[in-house]
Amino acid sequence: MGHPEKTVHDIRKKLVVVGDGACGKTSLLIVFSKNQFPEAYVPTVFDTDSIDIEVDGKYVQLDLWDTAGQEDYERLRPLSYPETHIILICFSIDFPDSLENVIEKWTPEIKHFCPKVPFLLVGNKKDLRDDEETVRELEKKRQVPVKYEQGVEVAQRIGAVGYFECSAKSKEGVKEVRVFWGKF
Repeated sequence: MGHPEKTVHDIRKKLVVVGDGACGKTSLLIVFSKNQFPEAYVPTVFDTDSIDIEVDGKYVQLDLWDTAGQEDYERLRPLSYPETHIILICFSIDFPDSLENVIEKWTPEIKHFCPKVPFLLVGNKKDLRDDEETVRELEKKRQVPVKYEQGVEVAQRIGAVGYFECSAKSKEGVKEVRVFWGKF
């Protein structure tokens, strides 16, 4: 009887994703792991998945930890931080307040619980920056979508190791994010 070949991993890494609720964290991870965009929004309490990637000729098992951004789960979220190798702090380009929360909430939290862990800043929902309906809705609140330069400035300000923008829906920029954090 033949047995399926099991991949021998040279390295195992843990990636934790944080950010406001509904900013695109779960969609990004589903596209990473399954290469498909989820059409329905289901708030995450706590979820994990693993993917196999190759980095510089080595096989890496990457454990993906998706966290809840809603305030109701603030006491649970720290349970996901031990033994983390890289963190993605996400915000939504169509929700400027979520970028402000990167500065006010998410960066202090990860620096408290994971002071030596490198982190990336990721602007999700890039496809909505030029979406007419999104722009109209933001104008009603006297806001505009987050500009690329704003993301770069915040990434530098908070000490992120990089800044990326992507769209899980169109998959634009997703591969670049994955390649970059695969190196950690």
